[in-house]
Amino acid sequence: MQYVFVYGTLRAGEINDINRAAERNGIAAPQWIGTAHVRGRLYDFGAYPGLVLDEEDGTPVKGDVYCIEDALVAVLDEIEEVYPGVEGLFRAHRLHVNVELDGEATHIDCLVYPVAASAVQGLPRIEGGDWVAHRAARG
Repeated sequence: MQYVFVYGTLRAGEINDINRAAERNGIAAPQWIGTAHVRGRLYDFGAYPGLVLDEEDGTPVKGDVYCIEDALVAVLDEIEEVYPGVEGLFRAHRLHVNVELDGEATHIDCLVYPVAASAVQGLPRIEGGDWVAHRAARG
């Protein structure tokens, strides 16, 4: 078991919904832990967002934390096109995320899929830090 922070198309109800990805692959349903924020900059790639982590100057980027079976990591890697030895757009990264559990902020070590800062040149920034709200407003 491990934790993952999802901020874009892996969020519930989105095109790559983490729950449906698990179901399609016969893996136990992820357990939703709570809504969380990481510091960074969110960019619009059109069909999906890209997160540039930035603890210093970033703004809150909204996502959800799930507890997942280890077997689901390979499925998420495939969705995000993260392969060993291949430099792709997304990369697997570990990050401590604050999530509220029983009314208290708790630090949880999470898997997250950010992009490199060099990948977002010229793309529009999602100022609100919330892909789902941005996509809905965009139409």
